[in-house]
Amino acid sequence: MIKSTIAAVVGATICVLALVGSFPALAQDKAQGKRIVFAMPGIPPIFTVTITYVAEKEGFFKKHGANVEIRPFDTGTGAARAVVSGDIDMAWAPTPPVINQISNADVPLVAIFGMPKADWVLATTDNDKTCKDLVGQDVGVDSVGGARSVALRSMLAVCRNVRIEDIKQVSLGSNVSPAMIAGGLRYGVLHLDDVAAIEAQGKKLSTLLAMKDTNPNSHYVMLVVRKDNLAAKRDGIVRTVAGLIEAARFMQNPKNADAVAEAAMVTGHNKEVAKAALKQFIAIDFWPVKDNGLPRDELESVGKLMKKIGAIKSDKDPVSYERLVDASIWKDANAMVK
Repeated sequence: MIKSTIAAVVGATICVLALVGSFPALAQDKAQGKRIVFAMPGIPPIFTVTITYVAEKEGFFKKHGANVEIRPFDTGTGAARAVVSGDIDMAWAPTPPVINQISNADVPLVAIFGMPKADWVLATTDNDKTCKDLVGQDVGVDSVGGARSVALRSMLAVCRNVRIEDIKQVSLGSNVSPAMIAGGLRYGVLHLDDVAAIEAQGKKLSTLLAMKDTNPNSHYVMLVVRKDNLAAKRDGIVRTVAGLIEAARFMQNPKNADAVAEAAMVTGHNKEVAKAALKQFIAIDFWPVKDNGLPRDELESVGKLMKKIGAIKSDKDPVSYERLVDASIWKDANAMVK
């Protein structure tokens, strides 16, 4: 009798312990269900997505209840494809390729936030060159059809007698500037931080073309999600965008330059180069703080340009603004920040 009673008590205790032990796992599973997997373009990541690392490092994601996992991708175009396939929840992706994908194949992407200011330049370490000297040259891009490649094609539209077919695009991911620093490449499509990094190594650059001059109505990058995933994880996505909004405002304050530069070191730049690049990006209002960074006129202008250069098929029309953009996410996130 005593033995059976002891056995019953031990059995009950084991059951209780098993249940108690399962609570952390259940809580963890619940937290994982809310996780937002966020893709960053570039390995190392490009400087323009520093806003994401600032939001993580300064605790802005956690402050707004967002459970964010940052995952690197070789390119923004590849990250966008991962969003389409469902492997990733959201990604920073270059605007022209996204517009092309939706226009040509109606992929289920939607833009919820953006960085409209394209900082692309086509530069060379050679002196006294013009765009006509590009014929037959190797030009560093991320990948053929990627963001740098599309920017190159767009900038070349104002360079007479030089076509994209007249040059050789060299796919280097986000490593165009290291190749130019090493001397193995003389021409490349660069970000402003690439320019700062190359010049910090004592190399003089000549800018042949700049997107801000050749295509002033261009749009650089968008935060994209799948339409169905947006419906399923809307709360977590809104909270993530709230963290980004607060990070953008934090970055505008010169007093925070050291903290931002430290977060930006994930890009491979040292603190001095990061601070120099930050100053250039702030000067052009790169990270939007007053709106969602998805202006209708610029996005429609990109669609028209993509159609003109043949990136959108002849039997397709550029995606409409209403199909491309969900403005409600930024609106709700901005209200949360306020």
